[in-house]
Amino acid sequence: MSIKLALLKSGENVIADIKELISEEKVCGYLFTKPHYVSTRKTPLLTEEKESSNTSNLEVSFEPWIILSKDKKIPVRMDWVVTIVEPLDSVVKMYEEKLNGEQGEIDQDNSSDEPTTLIE
Repeated sequence: MSIKLALLKSGENVIADIKELISEEKVCGYLFTKPHYVSTRKTPLLTEEKESSNTSNLEVSFEPWIILSKDKKIPVRMDWVVTIVEPLDSVVKMYEEKLNGEQGEIDQDNSSDEPTTLIE
């Protein structure tokens, strides 16, 4: 798998197994497999002494990118992708854990939908 993080023109961050779609020896788009929208939120880290302005937690959560689709592979036009980058190892691990949790999601609660906190 080639798990990448894509920034789209819409401002969305999408993590997926991303492959190039090639036509006539040119990249014409990308195929996102099991894409998830990545949302982040910084929260202050409180200590007993005082709140440190330089230290914060980063909450990361994932949800299926096109939530009402049953498609697992979604083609994306090249002109909608601003850039594709390597995600942090910890983000890849959280994404893979989320996907592994979805395999048995029937008859289970959605505890995997809760944000995960990373310390910067």
